[in-house]
This record gives sequence, C-alpha cells and structure tokens, in this order.
Amino acid sequence: MLSPNSTFYPRPLGVTPAASLPQSPSAPLETSRQLVASTERDAPYFRALEEVGIRLNGPQISAVRHGKGPLLTLAGAGCGKTTVLAARAGYLMEVSGAHAGSILLVTFTNKAATEMKDRIASLPGIRPAAARAVQARTFHSFALTLLRHYGVQEEIFGESRAQHTVLKMLLRQSGMSEAFQPESLLAMLSAWKMQGSETSDLPEKSQEERDAKRVLLGYEAWKRDRNKMDFDDILLRAAALLHDPAVLGPLQQRFQYIMVDEFQDTNSLQYEIVQKLAAAHRNLMVVGDDDQTIYTFNGARQESILEFDKVYPGARIVTLDINYRSDARILGLGSELVARNKRRRDKRLRAAGHRGDAPRFATPSNAEEEAAWVVNQLCQQVEEGLHTYRDIAILHRTASSSRAIFEQLVLKDVPFVQHGASPVFYDQSLIRPLMDHMRLSLNPRAVDALPSALGPLYVSRDAGLEWIQRSEERQAKKYPLIHLAKWDKLKPFQQEQVKERIKLIKSLTKLKPVIAIQEMRRQFYDKYMESGDPSIFTHYKETMLETLDEFEAAAKKFETVEEFIQFADELSRRHREMESLRRSQDSDAVQLMTIHRAKGLEFPCVYWIGASEGIVPHSTALRQDIPEDQKAALTVQQTDAELDMALEEERRLAYVAITRAKQYLYVTSPASHHGKPADVSRFLLEAFGMEVPDKRKNRDEGRTGNHASYGSGSSKWKGNGNTNGKANGNESRNGNAAYARSGSRPQGRDAVSPVQRGADQRSAIRQSDRRDFEVLDERDEDRLSERRGSGVIRNHTAFSTTGISQTTSSSSSSGSHSSGAERTETVAIWKCSSSTCKAWLRQKPDGASAKSSKKTASGPPPCPLCSGTMVASTRNVPVTGRFGR
Repeated sequence: MLSPNSTFYPRPLGVTPAASLPQSPSAPLETSRQLVASTERDAPYFRALEEVGIRLNGPQISAVRHGKGPLLTLAGAGCGKTTVLAARAGYLMEVSGAHAGSILLVTFTNKAATEMKDRIASLPGIRPAAARAVQARTFHSFALTLLRHYGVQEEIFGESRAQHTVLKMLLRQSGMSEAFQPESLLAMLSAWKMQGSETSDLPEKSQEERDAKRVLLGYEAWKRDRNKMDFDDILLRAAALLHDPAVLGPLQQRFQYIMVDEFQDTNSLQYEIVQKLAAAHRNLMVVGDDDQTIYTFNGARQESILEFDKVYPGARIVTLDINYRSDARILGLGSELVARNKRRRDKRLRAAGHRGDAPRFATPSNAEEEAAWVVNQLCQQVEEGLHTYRDIAILHRTASSSRAIFEQLVLKDVPFVQHGASPVFYDQSLIRPLMDHMRLSLNPRAVDALPSALGPLYVSRDAGLEWIQRSEERQAKKYPLIHLAKWDKLKPFQQEQVKERIKLIKSLTKLKPVIAIQEMRRQFYDKYMESGDPSIFTHYKETMLETLDEFEAAAKKFETVEEFIQFADELSRRHREMESLRRSQDSDAVQLMTIHRAKGLEFPCVYWIGASEGIVPHSTALRQDIPEDQKAALTVQQTDAELDMALEEERRLAYVAITRAKQYLYVTSPASHHGKPADVSRFLLEAFGMEVPDKRKNRDEGRTGNHASYGSGSSKWKGNGNTNGKANGNESRNGNAAYARSGSRPQGRDAVSPVQRGADQRSAIRQSDRRDFEVLDERDEDRLSERRGSGVIRNHTAFSTTGISQTTSSSSSSGSHSSGAERTETVAIWKCSSSTCKAWLRQKPDGASAKSSKKTASGPPPCPLCSGTMVASTRNVPVTGRFGR
C-alpha cells in the first residue's frame, strides 16, 4: 500500500546534515533612479521609464545604452531580458535618433514577437506608428516576408501528417515501406537543411544512404511539382537569396540595428542569416543564456554564445545577473548546480526576488508513490489557501514519466492543463496494440481491438478487416481473427502465425497483466517493432523501450487483466469527458508539462518530479557509467566527449527546471525506476558540495584534446572534443551518421542496465508515432503552428455533482439544452473510502465482459491509487455519447 503522507526534507537523501543549502547573494538595490544622474544626457529617457514603473539595474542600463558594434548580453534566468530588449529599442529611437524601421528584432516564437511589440508600444514617448515600424519577427516570419517580396509564391506545406502521408506514398512506390519511417526521414532531412546543405548533397556512400536519398529527392520533387515548400525550405531559400548582393545590400542598409533574442537556440542556418545581415555595420546585439541551451537536438549550438567574441573581436559582453524571479535559496540551488558544467560562461546570479521558502526534497519509493505524494501535497496547499491550482506547475523529463502523475490527477479530480497534450498513456500508438490484445483475451469479438492485432501479424489493416467482415457475414466465429487462417492472400507460415497468435490471446486472461505484457513482447511485439527502420536513431529506440518499461511498471499494481483494462478504459473515458469540458487558459488548473516546454515560463510553486539517476540525467547520458564490455554492445559508439556534452545538457535541463520556481520548489527523486534501483540525481548532490564518483574506467586514457574553459565552474566532469552530437533521451543527434543503418542488432536499454527476461535479451524496436512520446519539443512556433504553453484544460472538478448543476430534462423531446449547460447522467461508481484519497471508478455494467474475474464479480476492486477499500456510490458525469473504446 502506498504511503498516504509525504515528507519533504531540507536536503536530498544522501546529503549530510552538515551540508548547507546553497544561497545566492542579495542583489544591490540601486536602480536607474540612483545610477543615472539627472545631469546625464539620457536622464530624461530613464526618468520617463521610471514613471511607468520600469526601473533598470546597472547591467540592464549598460545593455540599453549600448550604441554601435557587437554586444553579447548574457541574460540569466529571470533577469529581465525582454525588458532590456524593449527598452533598448526605445533608447535607440528616443535618445540615439535611430529610425524605427531600421531596427530588426528577431526571436523564436510568435508569442515572444507579439509581446516584444506590445512592450515597445507601451514605452513612454513611443508613437504607435513608430512601434509598428520596428520589425519584431520570428526567423521564419522574416524569411518568408523576404521570399514573398522577391516573388516566391509557393504554398507552405507544413502539416506534419500530410508530409508523412506523402513520404509513405513515396516509400510504397519505391518498394521500401518497411525500410524507413517517415518521421525519421523528415528529421534527418531537417537536420541536413539546417546545416545549410541542399538535399542533392545528401551522402550516398552506402546502399542505405542511397535509398534514403532517393526517397527524399522524390519528396523534394513532389513539393516542387505542386508549388509547395516546407518550413525548412523557407530558411534555406532565404539564406540562399542573401548570397545575392542586390538582395543583401538593401537589407543591410535598411536594418542598421539588429537584436536577436534567445540566441542560444539559433541553429547554423539562422546564425548565418543574422551574420549576413549584420556584416556591413556589425551593429548586432544578441541576448541569451548558455546555461539554458537545451535544444541541441533541434540544431541549437552553444558555441554561438561561447565563441561570439571570437567571431566578433572586440565585442562588448554585458551580464544580466540580477534575478527578479526566485527566492535566493532556489536560485542558489540552480546556480550551484549548473556551475559544475565546464563549457559555460562564468556567471553567478544575484537574488532580488520575493522571499519564499527553501527548496524541499523527497525520496518516494517509486513513481506511483511519488505521484501520490505530490498530488496529496498540492491538494493540501490549495485547501489551506496557500496556492491556487494555477500557481502550481509539475515538470517532468519525458512524456512517459508523467504517466503516474497523470493518473493521480485524473482520478482525484484535480483540474490541470497538460501542455503538448497527447493521448492517455494507454492509448498511445506504441501501447495500444498490446492493450488491444488483452482486450481480445476478454472479448474476442471486440471490433475496436481487431485493427491493432493485424499490424503485428504483418497483415494490411484495411484488407484484413475487409476479409474478416466478409467472412463473418458468411459464418460468425468466436474468434474472428481465425478467418485470416483461410485467407488465400496470406502465405502458409502467416496463416499458422494467426493460429498461434489466437492461442496466445486465449492465454493472456489467465496471466497477471505484467506477465502478459512481457510474454507478448517476448513472443512477437519487440520483433515486430524492430522490423521497421533499422537505421532509426538509437535514442528513439531507447525512448520506446523506456515507454514499454513504464507500461510494465504501470501494470504491476493490477492482479488481473480485466482490472487493468477496466482501469485504462476508465482513464480514457474520463479523458474524453475532460475534452468535453474544456475551459479557457485562464482557468484555475495545475500546469503539467515537460521541462523543455517550461523554458521561458515561471510559476509560484514548482514540483520537479523524477530527479533520479536514469531520469535526470537521462540514461542515454550515463553510458559512461556502464562497464566497457557492455558499452561495446551499443549500436552507436559515443566518445567520452560526446557523453560529457550530453551530461552537461542534462545538467542545464535540471537548471531550467529549478529556475522556473518563484517562491516554492519541491523536488522528488524516486528510489526506483522501472523496477531498478535509482540514486538521487548526481546534480542535486553536487549542488550541496558532494563529489559523485566517476564510474568510467580509464576515463582519461587516450584523450586527444580539451575544450577551452569558458568559466571557473568547479566541475570534476571534464568536457572534451568539439562535436555538436547529442544523445538525450527524447532528442536527436544531427549529422550524416543518422543515415547509416547498423548491421548489428541493437541492445537498446538493456545494454545500459541489463535485465534478464527469461532467456531473451531485450532488442531494439522500431520507431512508432513519435508525436505520442513528445520526443521533439520544437522551438519555432512557425514550424509547429502551435504556441508554446498551449494546452487543454482538464477540469475534473467540473464533473462533480456540485460542479455541474444543470442537466437536460428527461421530458425534453428535442434533447437540446441551454447554452453552457452540460448534459449529465448519474452512474454507479466505486469510491475510495480513504479520506485522503479522492479516487473513483465507474462500476462496470452487468455482463459487460465476456469473462469477469471472480474478484470483480464478488465486490469492489481495490483502489488503483492507494490500494485501499472502495465503496459503492453514485456520481453525475457528462454525457459524451461515447462509452467504451
């Protein structure tokens, strides 16, 4: 039974009581009111800012006053970079006399560009016409405007599903449907283009590279024939256009002052565009934080900041080091943590934020207990009036690591927004086939579950379902799948596989769910998954292995397949009910998102879950810790330098998580992950001054060079080499090697942490729909047509009896109801009897299952959250018109 009460401590587990909590020094209180004398020429501008509440500190004033020449502005987390960018634009116009149209401000998101325009328009003395004349744009918006100006009229082809459909068609036509996945091909093509390279220059040394190139050239020809271009084409073609002096010259003359926001996120092609525009006058101001470079999977280059003064000799460097967001102890923890990185600009942030509470740490036994502790704690905080739901954010590393917290929030009726909303964990395309096989074990004629069973049999879904339907019309069978055994389009060995699969399906209902899942993986599923693209990125394979391991962990708490399926279907049903009760973004709801999506945001209270070894840092960055004989079994060999860089990015990710918190920070480190022991994240221990042993053998042998030191961090982890490679859990590494298929059989996650499952070694699996795993958190909103921070309100409180008071009258002949009123119905439920657990499940109707377990038939099931006793009750829920799958 899960521990009902959590205990948060002032130090992580393993830190001695003598260790003190890091704390950032207090920032000086002087602002422009004291720092800018009234006799100075620009004093009227700063006095006007002060009148509207903008009081700049010393470093901010220095950046705002910068005139001509290159400027690198290192903007620490929460240090007011947006204010500085807007104030400098105003300073250039009001004090320096620059024309508004000569200012180009480039950022990454439509939201940021809009905010920048609004900030500039609100500055004192800035006329509306001048504010509109300032060019505040995203990279893609600027590039597209340039192309349109010079007559490029191609239609934008940016919808990912449409792109996948075209590639699937081209793969079928080339006879390579099973050779490559559209997602991996598009990722490789994007990485290639963002290096500034043309598709025609793709490598073709091996047959696999030639096959990939042939398909991608076909994709480019398809777009060209239909007068279309994708988002990568926009940047690539704009960069090519700037090679023409007749195009570049007028732009350089017009844009005399160029500012770039979030500079650490620029890729090679974006940086090339900026350099060309600024080449004539070098009036380039870049603002960014190398400690927040967490998008290298998307081509971001930390070197852009680290080497800026080498590219622009004589460049000024201003450090915005006064943080207005976080409590000094929260900021101190983050600063001490990231200071261990070797490849960084040396900076220590000073605190000027409101005082909150010291960070708190907990070590639950596993993800289930972690989720229970976190949700119980935040509910108590809301009940006591300490926070509202909207004050609270829960940050996690990968999509699969949010499964347990999602279930707790749903079943306890806690309203929340899931940013980057994806299907319920059990409805993901990777998981659904296994779930549907178990559904078929309970009801062999479950029509909705049949399609998922056909794929692992290597049978076309459409054609297979059509054959089954026709055969059923002639003679219905208890197991409709058996009709495939007489389909003349299948070879004899396939027909035999159908019979064997039915035998397996029959046996599943007698097994515990976790054993059933392991048996399906052993007999067919892992082999089926790996039969796709053998050139798939290794980290995608490991992401899917991680998801399947999480699936097994979720199943362990259930005794029967029927209980497990009932629980998963209840979650899906409640999810659909939530979809019918969407609220505006201003609703009072907890924010649930990955750390990547949280970048740029801030919250009064943050729960960072999964701060354990193997999660953060992710297992793919910890390969240096495995024995050399196991490391040799990995498909993709990584140098110590690449692993060092991956580990440093993981440390930056932890820094971003911590610095989202304003007053309250809670960090949980599960003691086990997917059934294996997990230590508290080394990053937390290092922040408290503890030395984490280096487990690599002979680490320093055979090294051929060191990175230049950019700071004075006390890290014992040494960065070496000069590669942009990245292997990071849910991100990809760019480069030509991505095109090479491996002839060896990848060992995936087991190569990192071997686990014996019978006599079989777990093998790598093919890529499924990566949208389900949120493996890519794209930065540029123009690419995704999605604003960062968007999400769906999951307002579970709304389906309580008190939450929905309006119901549709049973006497209504039309079935209509007044605007805003939800139709509801009263259903029988099981409710947890514990006063601290608010979980409830819908009771299964009599006769709903072909095979009911004795346990379910004889009484209530155990609570799926706390394993306590459940009692019968009723509840009003919205009528969605869809029940079951």
